Amino acid sequence: MKIATWNVNSLRVRLPHLLDWLAANPVDAIGIQETKLTDPDFPVAALAEAGWHCAFSGQKTYNGVAIIAREPLQDVAHGLPGYLDEQKRVIAATVGGVRLINVYIPNGQAVGSENTPISWAFSMRCARISRRRCWCIRSSP
Repeated sequence: MKIATWNVNSLRVRLPHLLDWLAANPVDAIGIQETKLTDPDFPVAALAEAGWHCAFSGQKTYNGVAIIAREPLQDVAHGLPGYLDEQKRVIAATVGGVRLINVYIPNGQAVGSENTPISWAFSMRCARISRRRCWCIRSSP
């Protein structure tokens, strides 16, 4: 399976580029970050018309993640287990029997800024989960 990732920094702006790239590159799935779209605004129809399936978790202005794949996505889950966060930074799905997790790590900005502890806490939670091999995040037990 060929998997790509791309921080699109606004899917609304980058959608034509993404569709062109997907048409030109033989990937099976791509994780995108910083979609900066609410869920109702996600371009499901445009991607489906191009032959792609998608799962997404978005919010306006910042963050937002998605997994786009040639095959249907199964067992989609959002967020990190045990980490309460309203930001849309994590999505997981199974594609062709492979569990994909797309994570957008928040920018801590300059060390000591008010965002640094948020970024570190999120990163540490990701590290703890990966050490426990719990990357099989599921939407149900």
